Amino acid sequence: MEASLVTLGAPVWKIDDGGPSRRSATQYAQEVPEMEATQKRPLHLIDATPHTRRTPKPAGLRRINPHAAGIDIGSRSDFVAVDPECAAAGDAVREFGSFTADLYRLADWLQASGVTTVAMESTGVYWIPVMEVLEARGFEVRLVDPRRVKNVPGRKSDVLDCQWLQQLMSYGLLSGAFRPDDQVCVLRALARQRATLLRTQARSVQHMQKALVQMNIQLANVIADVAGTSGQAILRAIVAGERNPYALARLKDCRVRASDDDIARSLQGNWRVEHLFALRQALDAFDFCGQQLQQCDDEIEAQLARLHITQVEPDKGKKRSKARNAPKFDLRTRLFQMCGVDLTRIDGVDVTTALVVVSETGTDMSKFPSDKHFASWMGLCPGTKITGGKVMSGKTKRCANRAAQALRLAAAALRTSQSALGAYYRRMCARMDKSKAVTAAAHKLARLIYTMLTKGEEYTDQGQAYYEERYQQRVLHNLNRRAQQLGMTLVPATAAQPV
Repeated sequence: MEASLVTLGAPVWKIDDGGPSRRSATQYAQEVPEMEATQKRPLHLIDATPHTRRTPKPAGLRRINPHAAGIDIGSRSDFVAVDPECAAAGDAVREFGSFTADLYRLADWLQASGVTTVAMESTGVYWIPVMEVLEARGFEVRLVDPRRVKNVPGRKSDVLDCQWLQQLMSYGLLSGAFRPDDQVCVLRALARQRATLLRTQARSVQHMQKALVQMNIQLANVIADVAGTSGQAILRAIVAGERNPYALARLKDCRVRASDDDIARSLQGNWRVEHLFALRQALDAFDFCGQQLQQCDDEIEAQLARLHITQVEPDKGKKRSKARNAPKFDLRTRLFQMCGVDLTRIDGVDVTTALVVVSETGTDMSKFPSDKHFASWMGLCPGTKITGGKVMSGKTKRCANRAAQALRLAAAALRTSQSALGAYYRRMCARMDKSKAVTAAAHKLARLIYTMLTKGEEYTDQGQAYYEERYQQRVLHNLNRRAQQLGMTLVPATAAQPV
């Protein structure tokens, strides 16, 4: 083989001399005579241009979505694969940038290739702009869980990943993740932003407590919450320059049980300048987060008004103490006008819990065939790990579902509830550990919410006595059935003859 056959300056991708290499044609031309002298067999140039290797199609599977595409999402670029038989301009795999103009070119190429269905992985938040552009063009976009589309062992690249997604999608082996309607997504984004602001404000409270401890101001030992009415009044007086402990103690609220002398002793510290500066900064951050929360609550109220389906106000419900972090407007009425039912009638579910659940799921339950599917999507159902007919594990799958987290908190609040749900939760605690009991009670709450939203019926609590009576009837029924299987009969203790 002569070196003149190779164009100088062009890269050589592979030479079948026993190993892959990538060197320029100039270096190759210098090495060819020496290599031919030492090799017993001649050298052959296999391919001087890169190409895409087609993935073999599995035999015995019927293609359900022949016009499917797969997208491997990235922060800088997206790799897109389509069926080679339908690809426009003969390219089955293309790379597009992440700019908006590049996303429009991606959509144009998919339309030119006749694609109707697109599958992509949920990679961070990079998939959101791509999905919005494709849905606006009329594509059926399915967001799939990365844990369910893991490639077979071997080499991994962006090209192979998008081809694997396209192949699985064409054979109907991928199911899309749940995503609510567009207007519900707006409410969900606002609710999540509100939760982020609350966490930021909570960190500001921690910074206040740190500054106080560094000055040896032990206010937290006599006042339960420094972010409450008394705590805020004392802290703002300290920042304003007040140092008299008895003058600061007189700022407490009448509901504080600690005496003025105890509070005054806790307010004797060193008052270092750097710690007072940190306390002032923490208070400013706390106030700023409060302003941001008020603006966020105004947006949430406006969005709930856009989603209303009725103007009727709910009936007077149970009297509950208002949470400090709850929105200032009438959230219960707004949620009722959006859902058509009052979710706060369920014991343990307050307005903030109902807001989280509705913002995450919406009110249209048609995407869930049954309440079991709804609870499974939340990750509140027992696992099914069975092999050889033996149940190996029934552990609930790990799932970072915000609605499920809110329902777990609501279930834990049923500990002292004198209702049927409270009795159920206490009975679960007697049978299993507390974490499993919380999950079981949250599962029941999820099914109740699904039933209310699908049937439009209000929840009516039958009371703890009704639940205990029904439970006793079920126990007696099971005991009678077991006694009949053993050839015996149960006799009430009052009717039993003395021995």
